[in-house]
Amino acid sequence: MKINTLYKIFLTITLFNQVIAVCDSTCKCGCVEQVKKIERSIDLKRKKMIRNSNPLYTQKGYELNQALRKLWSDHVIWTRQYITSAIANLADTKTAAGRLLKNQEDLGNAMIPYYGVDAGKKLTELLKEHILIAVKIIDAGKAGNQAKLKEEDKNWHENAKDIAKFLSGANPNWKEAEMISMLNDHLALTTKEVVARLGKKWNDDVAAYDKIYVQALGMADGFTQGIVKQFPEKF
Repeated sequence: MKINTLYKIFLTITLFNQVIAVCDSTCKCGCVEQVKKIERSIDLKRKKMIRNSNPLYTQKGYELNQALRKLWSDHVIWTRQYITSAIANLADTKTAAGRLLKNQEDLGNAMIPYYGVDAGKKLTELLKEHILIAVKIIDAGKAGNQAKLKEEDKNWHENAKDIAKFLSGANPNWKEAEMISMLNDHLALTTKEVVARLGKKWNDDVAAYDKIYVQALGMADGFTQGIVKQFPEKF
């Protein structure tokens, strides 16, 4: 929103308040009620301008954004925990896997209020496939099985295309090409985590995690903006 537009709104409201201060509720000219109608109209226009400028500025938009940021943070946190535990053969590997799969259910459920139960279940299904392929990639990496690694990496990227197609079909603001690019970045950064962990390159491992955490937050922000633009009446 431009500063001069905000300034004009401020001046208009200030003028109207001065009118109300002069004319009380017993005034017969009707100016008070007229001023209130204009104020309500200005308030609606202001909210629309703010939403168009940045949908995250609305209270409900902010709440949705925080919820999705939490879920996508969980996604990369528990992915990292699984990578760490699986590669080191730790006793908590199965527990970490279970929590990670639960996150995919949470992400699918977050879409239900906007796209329905079936869509939420479909997204969960696709995201769980994303995780289960990642598990196979880690196993192949540990075993040094390059053929299997190549095969599962191909499957991983095909799954990313399926997710992108599903998302773009649900929301026109989520362009398929942009979704594919975003998900491929996510896969590339996850791969860097796995490779660094397998090679015991701890600094590279930390650097990869820092990047994917920021990227996950960006994904959450993009999903929030797309939902708010598609369903402005809910925000």
